[in-house]
Amino acid sequence: MASALEELQKDLEEVKVLLEKATRKRVRDALTAEKSKIETEIKNKMQQKSQKKAELLDNEKPAAVVAPITTGYTVKISNYGWDQSDKFVKIYITLTGVHQVPTENVQVHFTERSFDLLVKNLNGKSYSMIVNNLLKPISVEGSSKKVKTDTVLILCRKKVENTRWDYLTQVEKECKEKEKPSYDTETDPSEGLMNVLKKIYEDGDDDMKRTINKAWVESREKQAKGDTEF
Repeated sequence: MASALEELQKDLEEVKVLLEKATRKRVRDALTAEKSKIETEIKNKMQQKSQKKAELLDNEKPAAVVAPITTGYTVKISNYGWDQSDKFVKIYITLTGVHQVPTENVQVHFTERSFDLLVKNLNGKSYSMIVNNLLKPISVEGSSKKVKTDTVLILCRKKVENTRWDYLTQVEKECKEKEKPSYDTETDPSEGLMNVLKKIYEDGDDDMKRTINKAWVESREKQAKGDTEF
């Protein structure tokens, strides 16, 4: 059985034969119009056929394998070590397998007094570390990172070289200084004792404060009584 396209092509050949034999203008105009109509139909049929063929070829292609994107939770990094040279403060973060992830998955952003590290998609998790209020300013342009076996090394370039950092952050410095005794051993011993009592009073609970107040009042009363006896 002939296809629709073959039938149209036969119709076109027959119209062409009739058009060659026709002598009347009206007949020739009608045949010319029919010829154009059939040619348009043939063109459309051929386009449809080509489109279906292309679709069949696309369907036969194997589907692209898309690797699943693992979106795990983010782990905050709290364990690290650090040291320094004349030019750099170096922070060492241990992360097993970090050297195997793509380079773009390890990102560090620096400001003059902070840095933040983000390691994405390491064993199904992300790892984050944010350090604010660095003890001293750093050079953003001169700071960088290095990825080594199971380790990320963050290099903070000191803005003022040959200066020693006793602490990594300003907060750490303040916490350590608060832990130091608030009195000077070279001053009057009684003044040092007063400073110790003052610190105990400030840090104590209500019972401790009442006890200290009571002892203070009794001490003052004894002193006043002694002065009167003289």
